[in-house]
Amino acid sequence: MNINKTLIIGKDSELTFTANRIGYGTMRLTGKHFFGEPENRLEALQILKKAVELGVNYIDTADYYGIDVTNRLIAEALYPYQDNLIIGTKIGAMRKDDASWNVFSKPEQLRHSVENNLRVLKLDQLAVVHFRYMPGSETSFEDSLSAVFELQKEGKIAHVGLSNVNREQLEAGLKMGEIGTVQNLYGYTQRTTLAGPMGGAGGEEILDLLEAHQIPLIPYFSLEASLGKGQQKIEEIAKKYNVSTAQMNLAWLLHKSPLILPIPGTTSLKHLEENMAAAEISISKEDLDYLG
Repeated sequence: MNINKTLIIGKDSELTFTANRIGYGTMRLTGKHFFGEPENRLEALQILKKAVELGVNYIDTADYYGIDVTNRLIAEALYPYQDNLIIGTKIGAMRKDDASWNVFSKPEQLRHSVENNLRVLKLDQLAVVHFRYMPGSETSFEDSLSAVFELQKEGKIAHVGLSNVNREQLEAGLKMGEIGTVQNLYGYTQRTTLAGPMGGAGGEEILDLLEAHQIPLIPYFSLEASLGKGQQKIEEIAKKYNVSTAQMNLAWLLHKSPLILPIPGTTSLKHLEENMAAAEISISKEDLDYLG
Protein backbone atom coordinates (compact mmCIF):
# COMPACT_ATOMS: atom_id res chain seq x y z
CA MET A 1 0.00 0.00 0.00
CA ASN A 2 1.21 3.50 -0.82
CA ILE A 3 1.59 5.94 2.06
CA ASN A 4 1.73 9.70 2.37
CA LYS A 5 5.33 10.85 2.82
CA THR A 6 4.41 14.10 4.61
CA LEU A 7 1.81 15.43 7.04
CA ILE A 8 0.59 18.87 8.06
CA ILE A 9 0.96 20.29 11.57
CA GLY A 10 -1.61 22.97 12.38
CA LYS A 11 -3.99 22.13 9.54
CA ASP A 12 -6.64 24.69 10.54
CA SER A 13 -4.30 27.46 11.69
CA GLU A 14 -2.75 30.39 9.88
CA LEU A 15 0.75 28.95 10.35
CA THR A 16 1.20 25.40 9.12
CA PHE A 17 4.27 23.16 8.95
CA THR A 18 4.84 20.29 6.55
CA ALA A 19 6.76 17.45 8.19
CA ASN A 20 8.44 14.56 6.43
CA ARG A 21 6.96 11.45 8.03
CA ILE A 22 10.02 10.09 9.76
CA GLY A 23 11.51 12.53 12.22
CA TYR A 24 14.33 12.18 14.68
CA GLY A 25 14.15 12.02 18.48
CA THR A 26 17.24 13.35 20.24
CA MET A 27 16.88 11.88 23.74
CA ARG A 28 19.46 9.14 23.09
CA LEU A 29 22.12 11.70 22.24
CA THR A 30 22.60 12.34 25.95
CA GLY A 31 24.70 10.39 28.47
CA LYS A 32 23.80 7.44 30.66
CA HIS A 33 20.15 7.43 31.82
CA PHE A 34 19.53 10.27 29.34
CA PHE A 35 21.53 12.61 31.55
CA GLY A 36 24.71 14.56 30.91
CA GLU A 37 26.86 14.87 27.83
CA PRO A 38 27.10 12.13 25.18
CA GLU A 39 30.10 9.81 25.24
CA ASN A 40 31.01 10.96 21.74
CA ARG A 41 29.97 14.56 21.17
CA LEU A 42 31.41 14.74 17.65
CA GLU A 43 29.40 11.69 16.60
CA ALA A 44 26.24 13.17 18.11
CA LEU A 45 26.71 16.31 16.03
CA GLN A 46 27.34 14.20 12.93
CA ILE A 47 24.13 12.25 13.48
CA LEU A 48 22.05 15.44 13.68
CA LYS A 49 23.60 16.76 10.48
CA LYS A 50 23.16 13.41 8.72
CA ALA A 51 19.53 13.18 9.80
CA VAL A 52 18.76 16.46 8.07
CA GLU A 53 20.76 15.39 4.99
CA LEU A 54 18.62 12.24 4.81
CA GLY A 55 15.39 14.25 4.81
CA VAL A 56 14.48 14.66 8.48
CA ASN A 57 12.82 18.03 9.01
CA TYR A 58 11.11 17.32 12.35
CA ILE A 59 13.44 17.03 15.34
CA ASP A 60 12.16 16.26 18.84
CA THR A 61 13.94 17.59 21.91
CA ALA A 62 13.41 18.89 25.47
CA ASP A 63 15.42 21.11 27.78
CA TYR A 64 15.34 18.31 30.37
CA TYR A 65 17.27 16.02 28.04
CA GLY A 66 20.69 16.24 29.46
CA ILE A 67 19.99 18.95 31.02
CA ASP A 68 19.92 21.26 27.94
CA VAL A 69 22.30 18.83 26.21
CA THR A 70 20.21 18.01 23.14
CA ASN A 71 19.17 21.63 22.64
CA ARG A 72 22.81 22.71 22.68
CA LEU A 73 23.74 19.94 20.25
CA ILE A 74 20.94 20.92 17.86
CA ALA A 75 22.00 24.57 17.88
CA GLU A 76 25.66 23.67 17.40
CA ALA A 77 25.01 21.22 14.59
CA LEU A 78 22.22 22.91 12.66
CA TYR A 79 22.07 26.65 13.40
CA PRO A 80 21.35 28.69 11.33
CA TYR A 81 18.42 26.38 10.65
CA GLN A 82 17.13 25.53 7.20
CA ASP A 83 13.76 27.11 6.44
CA ASN A 84 11.70 23.92 6.63
CA LEU A 85 13.21 22.55 9.85
CA ILE A 86 10.64 22.00 12.60
CA ILE A 87 11.93 21.68 16.17
CA GLY A 88 9.42 20.28 18.62
CA THR A 89 10.16 20.44 22.33
CA LYS A 90 8.51 19.41 25.59
CA ILE A 91 7.85 21.12 28.90
CA GLY A 92 6.28 20.02 32.16
CA ALA A 93 9.23 18.14 33.62
CA MET A 94 12.75 18.86 34.85
CA ARG A 95 15.84 16.97 35.94
CA LYS A 96 17.84 17.56 39.10
CA ASP A 97 21.57 17.07 39.54
CA ASP A 98 20.91 13.54 40.80
CA ALA A 99 19.31 12.75 37.39
CA SER A 100 15.85 12.37 38.96
CA TRP A 101 12.71 13.24 36.98
CA ASN A 102 10.50 15.89 38.57
CA VAL A 103 7.24 17.67 37.87
CA PHE A 104 7.75 21.22 36.57
CA SER A 105 4.29 22.37 35.58
CA LYS A 106 3.42 25.49 37.57
CA PRO A 107 2.72 28.46 35.24
CA GLU A 108 5.96 30.22 36.17
CA GLN A 109 7.91 26.99 35.67
CA LEU A 110 6.38 26.41 32.25
CA ARG A 111 7.30 29.97 31.27
CA HIS A 112 10.85 29.36 32.46
CA SER A 113 11.07 26.20 30.34
CA VAL A 114 9.76 27.90 27.21
CA GLU A 115 12.14 30.84 27.57
CA ASN A 116 15.03 28.48 28.27
CA ASN A 117 14.26 26.45 25.14
CA LEU A 118 14.10 29.64 23.08
CA ARG A 119 17.44 30.85 24.43
CA VAL A 120 19.42 27.64 24.00
CA LEU A 121 17.93 26.80 20.60
CA LYS A 122 18.51 30.39 19.42
CA LEU A 123 14.90 30.83 18.32
CA ASP A 124 12.37 33.66 18.53
CA GLN A 125 9.46 31.25 18.46
CA LEU A 126 9.14 27.52 19.18
CA ALA A 127 7.35 25.67 16.37
CA VAL A 128 5.78 22.98 18.57
CA VAL A 129 5.73 22.77 22.37
CA HIS A 130 4.28 19.63 23.97
CA PHE A 131 3.03 20.03 27.51
CA ARG A 132 3.98 16.72 29.12
CA TYR A 133 1.54 15.89 31.87
CA MET A 134 3.22 14.15 34.79
CA PRO A 135 1.17 12.54 37.58
CA GLY A 136 1.71 14.13 40.98
CA SER A 137 1.53 17.69 39.75
CA GLU A 138 0.29 20.24 42.30
CA THR A 139 -1.16 22.23 39.41
CA SER A 140 -4.21 20.94 37.57
CA PHE A 141 -3.90 19.82 33.97
CA GLU A 142 -6.20 22.65 32.89
CA ASP A 143 -4.31 25.38 34.78
CA SER A 144 -0.99 24.22 33.36
CA LEU A 145 -2.33 24.05 29.83
CA SER A 146 -3.90 27.51 30.19
CA ALA A 147 -0.44 28.86 30.97
CA VAL A 148 0.94 27.24 27.80
CA PHE A 149 -1.82 28.77 25.68
CA GLU A 150 -0.99 32.16 27.23
CA LEU A 151 2.61 31.75 26.08
CA GLN A 152 1.27 30.97 22.61
CA LYS A 153 -0.74 34.20 22.63
CA GLU A 154 2.49 36.04 23.45
CA GLY A 155 4.04 34.63 20.28
CA LYS A 156 6.58 32.39 22.00
CA ILE A 157 4.90 29.20 20.67
CA ALA A 158 3.44 28.51 17.23
CA HIS A 159 1.60 25.26 18.06
CA VAL A 160 0.64 23.85 21.44
CA GLY A 161 0.92 20.09 21.75
CA LEU A 162 0.22 17.57 24.48
CA SER A 163 2.24 14.62 25.73
CA ASN A 164 1.38 11.68 27.97
CA VAL A 165 -2.36 12.38 27.93
CA ASN A 166 -5.35 10.08 28.20
CA ARG A 167 -8.59 10.53 26.31
CA GLU A 168 -10.24 12.65 29.02
CA GLN A 169 -7.29 15.05 29.11
CA LEU A 170 -7.19 15.31 25.33
CA GLU A 171 -10.89 16.10 25.23
CA ALA A 172 -10.36 18.77 27.89
CA GLY A 173 -7.47 20.24 25.92
CA LEU A 174 -9.52 20.40 22.73
CA LYS A 175 -12.11 22.52 24.51
CA MET A 176 -9.44 24.97 25.68
CA GLY A 177 -7.72 25.71 22.39
CA GLU A 178 -6.24 24.31 19.21
CA ILE A 179 -4.03 21.28 19.80
CA GLY A 180 -1.35 21.00 17.15
CA THR A 181 0.09 17.56 17.92
CA VAL A 182 0.03 14.84 20.57
CA GLN A 183 3.03 12.84 21.72
CA ASN A 184 2.15 9.55 23.40
CA LEU A 185 3.74 6.14 23.73
CA TYR A 186 3.01 4.06 20.63
CA GLY A 187 4.51 1.18 18.72
CA TYR A 188 3.47 -2.20 17.36
CA THR A 189 3.83 -3.99 20.70
CA GLN A 190 3.41 -0.93 22.96
CA ARG A 191 0.09 0.76 22.42
CA THR A 192 -1.20 1.40 25.92
CA THR A 193 0.03 2.91 29.18
CA LEU A 194 3.55 2.00 30.33
CA ALA A 195 4.46 2.52 34.00
CA GLY A 196 7.59 4.29 35.22
CA PRO A 197 9.04 7.82 35.02
CA MET A 198 9.86 7.42 31.34
CA GLY A 199 6.64 5.59 30.50
CA GLY A 200 3.34 7.24 29.91
CA ALA A 201 -0.07 7.10 28.27
CA GLY A 202 -0.51 5.07 25.11
CA GLY A 203 -1.73 6.23 21.72
CA GLU A 204 -4.29 3.52 21.02
CA GLU A 205 -7.07 5.02 23.13
CA ILE A 206 -6.85 8.45 21.48
CA LEU A 207 -5.89 7.74 17.85
CA ASP A 208 -9.49 7.86 16.59
CA LEU A 209 -10.03 11.22 18.29
CA LEU A 210 -6.83 12.60 16.81
CA GLU A 211 -7.87 11.45 13.34
CA ALA A 212 -11.28 13.06 13.74
CA HIS A 213 -9.57 16.39 14.47
CA GLN A 214 -6.72 15.85 11.98
CA ILE A 215 -4.12 16.09 14.76
CA PRO A 216 -0.80 14.26 14.19
CA LEU A 217 0.33 11.63 16.68
CA ILE A 218 4.07 11.76 17.31
CA PRO A 219 4.83 8.45 19.04
CA TYR A 220 7.75 8.12 21.39
CA PHE A 221 9.44 4.83 22.35
CA SER A 222 8.12 3.45 19.06
CA LEU A 223 11.12 1.11 18.81
CA GLU A 224 11.17 0.07 22.47
CA ALA A 225 9.46 -3.19 21.61
CA SER A 226 8.82 -5.46 24.58
CA LEU A 227 9.49 -8.99 23.39
CA GLY A 228 6.42 -11.13 23.74
CA LYS A 229 3.55 -12.66 21.82
CA GLY A 230 2.96 -9.46 19.87
CA GLN A 231 6.50 -9.50 18.56
CA GLN A 232 6.27 -12.79 16.68
CA LYS A 233 4.07 -11.57 13.82
CA ILE A 234 6.06 -8.44 13.09
CA GLU A 235 9.31 -10.42 13.10
CA GLU A 236 7.75 -12.83 10.62
CA ILE A 237 6.62 -10.05 8.27
CA ALA A 238 9.98 -8.28 8.60
CA LYS A 239 11.74 -11.44 7.40
CA LYS A 240 9.30 -11.69 4.48
CA TYR A 241 10.23 -8.17 3.35
CA ASN A 242 13.92 -8.68 4.14
CA VAL A 243 14.04 -5.77 6.57
CA SER A 244 14.77 -5.47 10.29
CA THR A 245 12.02 -5.69 12.91
CA ALA A 246 12.69 -2.04 13.78
CA GLN A 247 12.18 -1.01 10.16
CA MET A 248 8.95 -2.99 9.93
CA ASN A 249 7.72 -1.40 13.15
CA LEU A 250 8.26 2.06 11.65
CA ALA A 251 6.65 1.00 8.37
CA TRP A 252 3.65 -0.34 10.30
CA LEU A 253 3.27 3.01 12.07
CA LEU A 254 3.38 4.87 8.75
CA HIS A 255 0.70 2.57 7.33
CA LYS A 256 -1.42 2.59 10.50
CA SER A 257 -2.51 6.21 10.02
CA PRO A 258 -1.49 9.07 7.70
CA LEU A 259 -1.32 11.24 10.84
CA ILE A 260 1.44 9.30 12.60
CA LEU A 261 4.92 10.88 12.62
CA PRO A 262 7.49 8.46 14.10
CA ILE A 263 10.58 10.02 15.69
CA PRO A 264 12.98 7.10 16.23
CA GLY A 265 16.14 8.01 18.08
CA THR A 266 19.52 6.39 17.63
CA THR A 267 23.21 7.02 18.26
CA SER A 268 24.23 4.99 15.22
CA LEU A 269 24.60 6.41 11.72
CA LYS A 270 23.85 2.96 10.31
CA HIS A 271 20.60 2.66 12.27
CA LEU A 272 19.67 6.21 11.32
CA GLU A 273 19.92 5.29 7.64
CA GLU A 274 17.94 2.10 8.24
CA ASN A 275 15.21 4.04 10.06
CA MET A 276 14.89 6.52 7.22
CA ALA A 277 14.71 3.68 4.67
CA ALA A 278 11.58 2.40 6.45
CA ALA A 279 9.60 5.15 4.71
CA GLU A 280 10.13 3.28 1.42
CA ILE A 281 8.62 0.00 2.65
CA SER A 282 5.21 -0.71 1.16
CA ILE A 283 3.23 -3.30 3.12
CA SER A 284 0.47 -5.18 1.34
CA LYS A 285 -3.09 -5.00 2.65
CA GLU A 286 -2.98 -8.73 3.36
CA ASP A 287 0.13 -8.38 5.52
CA LEU A 288 -1.31 -5.38 7.34
CA ASP A 289 -4.44 -7.38 8.09
CA TYR A 290 -2.25 -10.22 9.35
CA LEU A 291 -0.34 -7.87 11.65
CA GLY A 292 -3.65 -6.57 13.00
